[in-house]
Formats: sequence, C-alpha cells, structure tokens
Amino acid sequence: MVGHQQTLRDKQVASLERILNLNHASSNSPSIPTNHHDAGASNGLIPQTTPILNSDGDPVWKVLVFDDLGRDVISSVLRVNDLRGWGVTIHLNVNSRRHPIPDVPVLYLLEPTIANLRLITADLSKTLYSDAYINFLSSIPRPLMEDFAAQIADSGTADGIAQMYDQYLNFIVSEPDLFSLGMGKDTYWALNSAQTRDEEIEALVDRTVSGLFSVVVTLGSIPIIRSPKGGPAEMIAARLDRKLRDHILNSKDNLFSKPTQRSAAGTTPSSRPVLVIVDRNVDLIPMLSHSWTYQSLVHDVLKMRLNRITMETLVDGDNPSKGKIKRSYDLNSNDFFWSRNAGVPFPQVAEDIDTELTKYKDDASEISKKTGVNSIEDLNESGSSAQHLKAAITLLPELRERKATLDMHMNIATTLLQGIKDRQLDNFFQIEENITKQTKTQILDLLNDPDKGKEPLDKLRLFIIWFLSTEQEISRSEMDRFEDALTRAGTDITALAYVKRVRDETRMTMMTSAPSQPSQPSTDINLFRGFSSISNKLTDRLGGGLGVNLDSLVSGVKNFLPANKDITITKIVESLMDPASASSSAIAKTEDYLYFDPRSKDARGTMPGAQSSRQQSAAGAFGGPVAGTSATFGQRRQGFSEAIVFTVGGGSMDEYGNLQDWAKRTSAAQGQGGLKRRVVYGSTEVVNAEEFVGVVARLGSESG
Repeated sequence: MVGHQQTLRDKQVASLERILNLNHASSNSPSIPTNHHDAGASNGLIPQTTPILNSDGDPVWKVLVFDDLGRDVISSVLRVNDLRGWGVTIHLNVNSRRHPIPDVPVLYLLEPTIANLRLITADLSKTLYSDAYINFLSSIPRPLMEDFAAQIADSGTADGIAQMYDQYLNFIVSEPDLFSLGMGKDTYWALNSAQTRDEEIEALVDRTVSGLFSVVVTLGSIPIIRSPKGGPAEMIAARLDRKLRDHILNSKDNLFSKPTQRSAAGTTPSSRPVLVIVDRNVDLIPMLSHSWTYQSLVHDVLKMRLNRITMETLVDGDNPSKGKIKRSYDLNSNDFFWSRNAGVPFPQVAEDIDTELTKYKDDASEISKKTGVNSIEDLNESGSSAQHLKAAITLLPELRERKATLDMHMNIATTLLQGIKDRQLDNFFQIEENITKQTKTQILDLLNDPDKGKEPLDKLRLFIIWFLSTEQEISRSEMDRFEDALTRAGTDITALAYVKRVRDETRMTMMTSAPSQPSQPSTDINLFRGFSSISNKLTDRLGGGLGVNLDSLVSGVKNFLPANKDITITKIVESLMDPASASSSAIAKTEDYLYFDPRSKDARGTMPGAQSSRQQSAAGAFGGPVAGTSATFGQRRQGFSEAIVFTVGGGSMDEYGNLQDWAKRTSAAQGQGGLKRRVVYGSTEVVNAEEFVGVVARLGSESG
C-alpha cells in the first residue's frame, strides 16, 4: 500500500496517539522501536493504531497529566473528543491540585525536569493513580535519570511505574508543516542582548538543539545541515551535528537504525532533506510586514496562538444594544475550510465562503424536499421523519458541522474585515508591496496623515520596513523628522535605536526581488464580491445574523491579489535546494554557508562556545571559532527535494506561507510525475508583529 506524503503534523499525531494508547501498536503495525517513532512513520506511512480494549470491549480509561509544554503540544493537534476516543477521561496539569483516582492508570506527558520528577514521585507515594505510564517529551539526561531512580527507590514506589519512554516530541505543530519550540517571544532579546549571561545562551542553544533533534527523529531522516558562519545559527548547527553523530555512533539500536528507516532515509546526501538554520537578523521584514493571506491576517489582527483565537461578537446580531460576548474558536486540521484557505489571499476567501454557503443551502434544500419539512432545523434524529428517511438523517451531523464551520469563518472574516478597514491594512499592504519605490516625502506624508489607520503601530511597522529596504541615504536631520512624525502619531519609537544598529547587517543579507507580477487592485465597484453577495443573500441563514452591514465594511477596502515574489528566506532555501534555478545573487549569499553531514566522518568541526553566538557592538560582527566545514563545489550545487527551515529568534506566518507557495509553484512546474518539493518551517517561537516590536523595543532601550 502506497500512501501520500505525510506532513509533520500527521507524524506527530501518530506518535501522540500511540502514547495515548499506552505505547501499544496494533498487531498489523510494524514493531515499534523503543522510542516509538516507527519505521512506517519514517517512510511516510502512518500505521493504523487501534485503542486497547478492556474486557467489556471499551477503551482502557486513563488520566492524562501534562506540564505546560505537554499541554501545548497536544492542544495544537488534538481536540477533547480525540482524547476521549483514546480513553482519556480527564486531563490535568501536573502543577494543579489533583485528587486521587486510585483505580485508573495515569499517563504523564511532560518535560524531564527536576520539578516534574519530584511531582511524579509525590504522586506515586500518595498512590493517586494505579499504574503510571511516564512519557518524557525529550530525552531525560542521565544525571536526572539517576536522581529519579534514587527517589523511586527511597520511596519504594517502583511497582507503580508501568512504562517510561523518551518520546522526542518537544515541539509544537500548528499547521501541517509549521512548528515552533515554544521558547517564548523573548528568545530574540536573549540572543541579542549584552545583558544575557553566557550560561543563559548555552541553555537556549541546548534547548533549541534538543527540539530540532526531536523534529528530525519524528521526520525519520538524518539531514544535511547548512548554516551561515557566526552567530547562534552556527552554534546550533554544530551542536546538532555533534548530537546526531554521537547518537549514531554510540547507540547500538539508534533511532534511525531500522532497515526500513535506512531505505526511507536514503544513504546519499541528495536523497536526504537539508536542514537550513538561519539567524532572525537575516531578514526582519517578515516579522513586521502586513500580509494579505487569511492565516497571516488572523495571526496579526486576531492574535492567534496555538491555533486558537478569541474575539468579540454581538450577543444578538439583530439587537446591537445587547452588547458583545467573547467567543473562542479553534482552527485545526479537522476544519476543511481552514485547511483549504489558510494560505489564500483574503478576497478569495470571501468568494469561497460564498461558494460553500451556496453549496450548503443547496444540500440542505435537497434534504428538506426529501423529508417534506420546511428546513433541516425541523428535522430531529429521534423524530418521526427519521423512521422514513434514515439515509437523509445520516447526513444531518455532517451538514450541521459544516454549517457551524462556515458560521465560524463568517464571523472571523467579518471581524477581520472590520479590522482591515479600521486600520487600513489594505493600504499598508499595497505600499509595502512596492516599498523600495517609496520616496522619503511619501513616507513622511503617510506618517503625518492622521487618517491613515487607527493603530499607530502600523505606521511604525511600515517605516521600519522602508528603513530596512531603501537604498536611499538618510541624514540625521531626516531621521529626526521621521521620529518626530512617529511620536506625534502616538508611536513608541524605542525600537528604532536597535533597528538602526542592525540595518547594515540586514541590508547585506536581505535579498529583495521585484514582483513577477504587480498587485492587482480592482477599479470597478464589485469589490469583495464574495462578501457583498453574502451580505445580500446569505447572512440570514447563519442564525441570529452577524449584526454587521458588510456592504458598508466592504466599501473602500481594496480587492487585489498579492504580487508573486519570493522573500529572503525563500531565496536562501531555493539557492540551497535548487541551485540550478536560483539567482546568482542568492547563490552568492549562501556560497559560504557551512556544511554538516552527521553521517560523514569528515564534516565535523570544532564546537563553538556561547561567546561565538553573541553579536558584537558592530552589526554583524561575531567572535569565536568557525564550526563545520566549508562546502565543496559539488556539495554547494547538489539539489534537495525536502527541506527543514529553522529561524533562530522568532518565526513569521509570512515566511511559512511564502515557502509553501514556492514549494507548490516549483513542484507544479515539474509537471506530472516530476520532482515534488516539500518545505517544513520552524522557529524558536512564532510571534506576531506586535510582540516582535515589543521585543525589539526592549533591545532599543538597552542601545540608548
């Protein structure tokens, strides 16, 4: 049986389901290695695992206990209903007050820390649960393991432990091929601040290496590692290379040693993925830009975190005086509309909502005709209609779930549209599409215009993007005028002190490209025709109405498609994955990237210390020894079909979307049966623009 290529999320879900099934594999699955990342997963095929059943034929009921990272890992990919399906009756934080449930086994999913190990020991001593199934998100260090063993021996609770495994899942997957290590938004500050101690940098680097090691294990193939010289990226690349190499050499039955894993991973470098590690300062613009895709707008306007958004909607759409209520929505893999439209430009999302609502109406009308009722809302699964039209009744749950999904996205899209109009995000986006063409006078006029949006931060973001992109020289007096205009607009300009420091560095590493097609504003009156149509024809069907005049929102909001252009990180990836098609300027930027092959005996260099990751007072100056080796000409020109791209210090939805667009575009260009490219994108933390500006402002206050 041949299956489609599994995403990182697919593989993490498969691993989590095995954990929830007490690390049990069904009889038709291949034998599972001790780490429970099996050969089938590495080959892109997820074995079907069935729940363990008790004597009554029900799943074995259990308690799930996790720490904060364990909670984030699970909640990003599984819902409460999914947990129930695997027999989890209750889930609790390890730090919360928990009452005894002595007849039920407990499943722990947490980081191997001193505090967590003490809490597990305390649970065992109190006999809170029956058997304990302990799953560490990362490999437990030997000293901690010995200390834990001593605690268990002293308390005499060894019989209470049924299993203990390292699971290598200390990363959070929020989109099919998007992950973060959950290290927080302040990682960028810590890696660039002179106030950070060397031991703190060491801890950040070690945690990053641990997370990347887990991603590599989950994907099932040892990559070629490429990174620029100097900075945290080099330090992380060198330590990850050492960790992978030591694991292969020192483990008789290592995580990559199964025969099917070897065949899946391949033995030649070109058949393995390339792991590209870069520092955030390679390009700051994606962290600040105003995007026009659905997922980026949700991330920016609605502050999405761990696939959850919270926003205010009217209690009664027909009576605004009743006020607003906060609603939370989860955007996950089970959401068909989000899966299809997350990376789509916003105007196209509006049209797809219109299409889907029309399709829903047609399907509902067809069922209503067959049952003889006026509306599917009049149908009840236990009512008299059910005994005559069982076939129609079976469609009701799917229809109702589809309606709830479309209702949710209609509310989200309407809130986004209000935010777009209030903040004039369409204008900011269009200006940023052609940012290098903006003159000093045009930028100053925009900053001084009080009618350009209600959010001063948008002006600061646009100015920083222009400041980092423009080739024009800016005098001290001109900079003073820009800063005065920003201050009058109500903006905190503390961040500019640090941006000035890194400007020269980012201008050396950024690779701007002219759009292959200009953005396409619509000049007719049929703007956002999808939303106009919904407003006129379909709003009443959403139950209670939206309480918003969509036509009034749509008026004045530009309907255009974004330009088709690759940003810096995409050009770097293209030059390393497909050097034959990359531009000469991109290849020149990556020509000196270090090359690590953990399977090779000759690609190992010295290990840089924490000091080598520090940025010195002169932008772009790094100290410390050089790790790894310089790539040969053949290594520089080899191509890859798969890549893992990791940014140290913060990630952006824009970069993820741009990389996925590039992969789809270049794969389509290969034609049927041609090479299909895949890019997995990750970072220490995916942060929105507001959070990133706050971190940069903290660095700016230190620069002053």
